[in-house]
Order: sequence, then C-alpha cells, then structure tokens
Amino acid sequence: MRARAILLTLALLLPFGGHAQNAIPGYPERITNPPNVTAKPEPAETVVAGLSREDVEITTNFDGSEIIIYGAVKRETPIPKGSALDVIVTVEGPQQSVTVRHKERKLGIWINTGHVSIGAAPNFYVVATTRPMETILDPAEDQRYRVSVPLALRAFAGPVTVEDAVPYTEALVRLREESGLYRLDEGVVRLAQQTLFRADVRLPANLIEGYYSTRIFLLRDGKVIDTFRAPIDVRKVGLERWLYRLALNQPFLYGIMSLAIAMAAGWGASAAFRAFRRT
Repeated sequence: MRARAILLTLALLLPFGGHAQNAIPGYPERITNPPNVTAKPEPAETVVAGLSREDVEITTNFDGSEIIIYGAVKRETPIPKGSALDVIVTVEGPQQSVTVRHKERKLGIWINTGHVSIGAAPNFYVVATTRPMETILDPAEDQRYRVSVPLALRAFAGPVTVEDAVPYTEALVRLREESGLYRLDEGVVRLAQQTLFRADVRLPANLIEGYYSTRIFLLRDGKVIDTFRAPIDVRKVGLERWLYRLALNQPFLYGIMSLAIAMAAGWGASAAFRAFRRT
C-alpha cells in the first residue's frame, strides 16, 4: 500500500501532456520513445496488431460492449531463449479534470475540509496482462510508459493546498475501481507460442463519448521492447445522440421540451386515473 501511495505521488508530480495523448484519431501507430529517453535501435521483435472493432456506438439500450485486441509478434530471428515473452494491453478513455473533496462531520453537519484538483484523469482505464503485473514489468519501465492504474492520473491542477494529497488520489482510484471504470485484469491476455496473442476487454455501460486509446506493450525480462497504439471511437448514435447534442448546444430548447414532455405525461396520467375511477 505504501509503494502504491509513492507511485501515485510520483505520477502526479510529473509534467502533464504525456506521449499517449498525442495520437491522431483513426490511425494506429507505434509509440515513440518518451521524452528524455535515448532513442533505441529497431527492436528484434515488433508488434503487429488489430482490433475487432474501431468504433463503439452508444444507443438508448447500450449495456456495454467487448473489444477483442489481437496480434502477433513479428521477428526476423529465432525466438530468444532464456526469457519469457509477455504482453500488456491498456485501454484508456478521454482525460478529464477531477476535484476530490474530503468531508468531515462537525456539529452534526457534513462540510468540506479539503480538496485536491487533478488536472487529467481518464474516465476509463483498464490494464490486461499475460501474468501478474509485478512479475513482468520493471517499475522504472512503468514510470516511463505510465502503464499501471495509479499512473493513469497525470498531474495536479494548480497548487496543492492539503498536507498530504495521496489519500485523495487513492480515494479516486478506489472509487473508480469499485465502479468498474478502473481495472487490472491479470492473466487475461492469452499468448500462444510466444507469437500470437489475444485480449478480450469488456467496456462498461457508463462510457462517455470520445477517442479511447489502446496501447500494446511487448516485454522481456521486465523491459518494454516494442509498443503499438490504436484508437477506438466511442460515440452516441440515434435518438441518444440527438438528445445529447440538443442538451449541449441548445440547453434552453432542451429544457422547454423536457418541461413540455413532463406536463404531457402528468396530464396523461391524470386523465387515465380519472377514466379508471369512472369505470
């Protein structure tokens, strides 16, 4: 738990604007070396991957979806001996600023006694691995590529006014883990003959619109040897999208329409009740 707290603090003190957020929507790409990291030679093993679907449509009866992420390891030489190959897959939702507040009860009233503003936290983040995370990913590599769930939180927004911000960030991660928005799925990535892999990632029903980033990490001896990234476009369609856009772009008209529907529903229920009493 202490190591997790240190990890959260280090993640949030690093500058915002990591490399994972600069993808051009709609185009898979290989992840380049992070800032301040010396360029590496072309790896002997590279990832060739794809997704079962590149877009998710949210309708009025949307109850979640599943994305199959599959691929193969391309190599020009025989499979290296003496070390196991592992794969980590992450799916990250759009970044949002979040304020975490702490409440205390004083004189019978619950009041805010402190808050921490986080500049960027994904609304959804899942990590899928071939084996337990701590056995396949070196902590330094985790810091470099921001793979684990605690490192999904990017940076503090503005000055930190509380003495210890770690409980606030841990609370945010815990709440989102409990709601299924943050997950660590260890052992769900299937790897065959150190060449073919597949991961089935379940997306919850409470997704928001936006571009979701899928990252694939190829590892040996705890080190990342190759990476790959592809986007997933999540958007509302049909009546759901029309209502969403109406509420966003024309809130006054949306409010009037909602009021009219409520009045019509109330009048209809009243008329039905009167007709029922007369029978």
